[in-house]
Amino acid sequence: MKHRPSLELLPLQEASALIAQGKYFLPGEDLDGLRRRLARALARPEARPGDWEERFYDVLRHAWPGGRIMANAGAEALKPEVSTINCTVSRTLPDSMAGIMQTATEAALTLKAGCGIGYDFSTLRPRGAIVSGAGAATSGPLPFMDVFDAVCKTVSSAGGRRGAQMGCLDIGHPDIEDFITAKRESGRLRAFNLSCLISEAFIAAVRADGEWPLVFPAFPEEVERGDPVVWRLWPATDSRYTCNARGETACRVYRTLPARALWSLVMRSTYEYSDPGFILIDAVNRENPLWFCEDIRASNPCGEQMLPPFGACLLGSINLASLVRAPFTSAASFDWETFDAVVPLFARMLDNVVEFSGLPLPEQRAEIARKRRHGMGYFGLGSALTMLGVRYGAPESVTFTDEVTRRLALGNWRAALELAREKGPAPMLTEDFELTPALLARCPQLKQDGYKPGARLPGRVLHARYSAYFRRLATVAPDLVAQLAETGARFTHATSIAPTGTMAASVGDNASNGIEPSFAHRYVRNMIVPGEKAKRAVAMESYELRAYRAQVDANVDAEALPEAFRATAADTDPRAHIAIQAAAQRWVDASISKTINVPSDTPYEDFEHLYLEAVAQGLKGCTTFRYNPAVHQGVLVNEADLAATLYEFQLADGTTTRLPGNAEVEYEGRRYSAANLYDALKEGYYGKL
Repeated sequence: MKHRPSLELLPLQEASALIAQGKYFLPGEDLDGLRRRLARALARPEARPGDWEERFYDVLRHAWPGGRIMANAGAEALKPEVSTINCTVSRTLPDSMAGIMQTATEAALTLKAGCGIGYDFSTLRPRGAIVSGAGAATSGPLPFMDVFDAVCKTVSSAGGRRGAQMGCLDIGHPDIEDFITAKRESGRLRAFNLSCLISEAFIAAVRADGEWPLVFPAFPEEVERGDPVVWRLWPATDSRYTCNARGETACRVYRTLPARALWSLVMRSTYEYSDPGFILIDAVNRENPLWFCEDIRASNPCGEQMLPPFGACLLGSINLASLVRAPFTSAASFDWETFDAVVPLFARMLDNVVEFSGLPLPEQRAEIARKRRHGMGYFGLGSALTMLGVRYGAPESVTFTDEVTRRLALGNWRAALELAREKGPAPMLTEDFELTPALLARCPQLKQDGYKPGARLPGRVLHARYSAYFRRLATVAPDLVAQLAETGARFTHATSIAPTGTMAASVGDNASNGIEPSFAHRYVRNMIVPGEKAKRAVAMESYELRAYRAQVDANVDAEALPEAFRATAADTDPRAHIAIQAAAQRWVDASISKTINVPSDTPYEDFEHLYLEAVAQGLKGCTTFRYNPAVHQGVLVNEADLAATLYEFQLADGTTTRLPGNAEVEYEGRRYSAANLYDALKEGYYGKL
């Protein structure tokens, strides 16, 4: 891989170094030591490790594997029981006390290993349903979610990485309204992100102003006595449920309500509380390259990996900002040659991680070994655009996003083909699969090609020739897709854009995270620091601001910065955020973690249409964040918002005092920002981080 002249690497700013030391560096390690350790560890699975270590070390100038890999690869002597995997999803939750508790135990082991985990709670009967054999009614999914919340907090408090979970519930579940509003209660489900599983049928009901039934799978006796039923795609956890040839389950109708009323509840909750997000679950399954053998019902905690039961995925991201040449000048350009060289080598590195995943459950290890999925993405998109003189959200930025993501995908799949020829394809792509009526209904092209129920096809053919994703890829690389169908791919999934918040802020020296613009060029980051009882507010500057000072003007005034610097998260039209995500989603085979930052003064009437726009643009999910200090601070806060927000504290003598969020407060011998102390006391986590 050739080296070209690039921006001289800046020393990490203080906050970035603090994050890297706390999250990734081993004792006595620095940035170069981290690169050397990772290169050595990721070369180990090769037949001739010495041939690859230096090449991998070179790649790490521009790309970083996921946080669990950075923290744990090559660190087995210090951490023998941790994983290199960020993303997992639990088993399908059985609708029984024994099954729920077994899943909670598996979750504890997964969290202990450092992995995030997602769950679909839709399989649990609604509140008030009769529990067979107990003579009592069930409490519904929400109290059981409290159990998983407590497990996560308990495991996290034992030390190491803070646990992360995603809780999903079907928009048609009878307890969906309680799920949507659950986090309005202070301190509840704070170890969870929440997402509604939104179906296309629900969106159609919203648009038609129709009624929406809330349902749950019916037992035969309920069907026989004439209870109203509808047919829905639903995880069938009980063999007594009635299913049809299309794979749908007979569901009892508990009650109906106006679809727009339920939609409004989701929108209002998201507007005020930033939860729940939503996952367009039909689009997820339709676009899944393994559409023929996976039923996806949940995501990892940040939404970039939609995974089947026991699914796991390892992550990695390329720093686009590191590939900008002659930034802030008329000759500024993106180094496509180096990018195209980095991608296949990085794919090889990530593929090697499967051999030392460290996943705690045998089902997880079997799943990742069979499919070998990884999720390569990027960070620094917003920073790179600014350095190129392009405003995030402008038409040129959408074009760049489309091109960089398409080349990312093609580079990965070319590597998948070459690695399959060298090392063999993912095992499941060598298996044969029977074409059931349900599969033929999901892919009309199979019928058009003359296939009938009972026929069998290899996984590699169903993967590359008949998935919606690869049919799209074939419009730009037909020969590559044809060869993948013939040979098979080394991995079943290749691309995913993670939030990379900690990665970008630390080893990326605060380049913009994931697919986002920079949050702001100066802001406050609320960090969990070991030994402190509340979050610490740390000032940070964007990578592009530091680069501009180093390259152009060390004393530049904020008002004198080029126009491209004006495109921060809150200054970008939300529809531009959606356009950027849609441009990338076209080429990403998994999903994208994207947060649309909405200014706090945005009227609700403008906000409520954003999600329907996301649906229209073909996204798989959507998350928004609107600063609301009455509810939460968030990790990143604009300094102006912090200074303008007043927090009221009750003192020991019964009097109250009001302080701006950026005021320093001494409490129990420590100093905190007023905003962080207020949050810690209100949410009940003071002294428990």
